[in-house]
Amino acid sequence: MTDSPVQLDESWRHVLQKEFDAPYMKALKAFLVEEKKAGKVIFPKGSDMFRALNLTPLGSVKVVILGQDPYHGDGQAMGLCFSVRRGVRVPPSLVNIYKEMQSDLGIPPARHGDLTHWAKQGVLLLNSVLTVERGRAASHQGKGWERFTDAVIAAVNAQTTPVVFLLWGAYAQRKAACVDATRHLVLKGPHPSPLSAHNGFFGGHYFSKANAFLEEHGQTPIDWRLPEDAAED
Repeated sequence: MTDSPVQLDESWRHVLQKEFDAPYMKALKAFLVEEKKAGKVIFPKGSDMFRALNLTPLGSVKVVILGQDPYHGDGQAMGLCFSVRRGVRVPPSLVNIYKEMQSDLGIPPARHGDLTHWAKQGVLLLNSVLTVERGRAASHQGKGWERFTDAVIAAVNAQTTPVVFLLWGAYAQRKAACVDATRHLVLKGPHPSPLSAHNGFFGGHYFSKANAFLEEHGQTPIDWRLPEDAAED
């Protein structure tokens, strides 16, 4: 991360520059620099830190899915919530997302966990915290990222075009409590984790409801089917 978001899509740079200029973000940058100097491994790599924003420009956002922290295992985090690189085992929560998608839309589960295809269509796959130390879940919570991603959500909420918010779990629902549900569609459900998915996540029909809302408002629905060929992403 730098003082200026040099690797940030221009649409986001415009609305978030004041955040990068704020003292809390300068302190966050200093924290990350010191962690790396101390030999700690930070995920995801720097070029992927703002990947969710770069793949989904502000004006292209149709759907927002909120996560909490990046995956903290080697090779997992790629800058998109719930998503992992091809060749990495599909995480349990994403397995359950695929199960619900199959039940809802009849789409067979992908053999990989790369959600880039969704992001490029306007699905903002945003974690509340954008970095983590290897092997230490939630290690970068409370360092400033939450304030930054609050600003991201506020920018989406301010858009005149209606957006769908998929809020799975109490954390995501608190995070997006500011969203204007009179303009946007807010779909809530339990987190897809194996610990909670059977408490109401399954059967939520989130994907069909999201597409119906988009079509009702004159937008192209999301193609939730994930290509098996990476070249198609």
